[in-house]
Amino acid sequence: MSAWGAAELPDGADVHTFFDQPGLLPGFADANRPRAIAAGIDPFQYDAVTAELTSIRDWPTAFARAGREHLARAEQADEQGLSASASEAYRDAALWFHFATVLPNPDLDVHAAAAKASADAQRRADPAAEHITDPDFAGILRRPTGIRAPVVVLIPGMNSGKVEFMSIADSLLRRGVAVLAIDGPGQGELATRSHWEPEYQKVVHRVLDVIADRSDVDGQRVAAMALSMGGYLGALAAAHEPRIRALVSVSGPSALHWDRLAPYVTDTFALRTGSVAAGRDFARRINAAEIAPRIAQPMRVLDGGLDVIPGVANAEPLARHAPNAEYLLIPEGNHLLETTRWKWLPDTADWLADHLRK
Repeated sequence: MSAWGAAELPDGADVHTFFDQPGLLPGFADANRPRAIAAGIDPFQYDAVTAELTSIRDWPTAFARAGREHLARAEQADEQGLSASASEAYRDAALWFHFATVLPNPDLDVHAAAAKASADAQRRADPAAEHITDPDFAGILRRPTGIRAPVVVLIPGMNSGKVEFMSIADSLLRRGVAVLAIDGPGQGELATRSHWEPEYQKVVHRVLDVIADRSDVDGQRVAAMALSMGGYLGALAAAHEPRIRALVSVSGPSALHWDRLAPYVTDTFALRTGSVAAGRDFARRINAAEIAPRIAQPMRVLDGGLDVIPGVANAEPLARHAPNAEYLLIPEGNHLLETTRWKWLPDTADWLADHLRK
């Protein structure tokens, strides 16, 4: 087994890894700060934890340590019967453990331990939520009380997962919509147990089958919100799955150009697909202009004007080639529009809820 653990690089490529880049830590911490805050991590604690780092290699350990601190607070509150405080601390723990996994860490055991701790803490954070374990995906189903609600499926991207988007789920729940946030193969808590599925429509097909068999949600009224690389995966699913009534794609790529991608992306692709060759092939398959004409459903495509990633073509072609799409560019928005959430999330949650009522 190489230093890449289970993800061998059989093609022998000369890979300049993410961790080899000098002076990486300050920029990486700054770039991930809006993402962490939008997910629900306290900005002051984020600044304190990242300020103490001396190497990017210490990131997983430091973030997992913060997760354990919140977990201890949660368990103490549980023992004292303080259910609200316990729930909040478990959710904080889940986020810190999750953000310990956002690097392309070749130590798959460390990554797997943090991902499991994140999933376990999230299970304890919301006793009313249902955690679905299926051979094809892992999911968190949250339902509004008192109604048989329609469902939005939340689809994560390259190094995100279902735990990261609970704040988006909160917004949808307030509008009377149930939310099933998923990790597909190679994502979230499944990251080190399986590889990405290039035919992701198969994953979503299974998700919709599970929803359709339930009596406590309305499996005939289903939409999807898909984020980052998930934006493409969601579009792929919508092109094949007419049961999806509407789709929101946030900061999804329309194409990837492997030789121009940063090591952060190529290393992650190699780890999550199993090899550099498989990662390159996965990237080659991403072609939004090809699948867009087959997406007949209403679709809202969102991009940030500051979301400029080498080797990544943003999502405008997805909207331009689809027959029933609208494109929203927020000029001052970053990747996933985390710095401008108030400009798009409320209206977009309303948009999804409205399409699910039709």
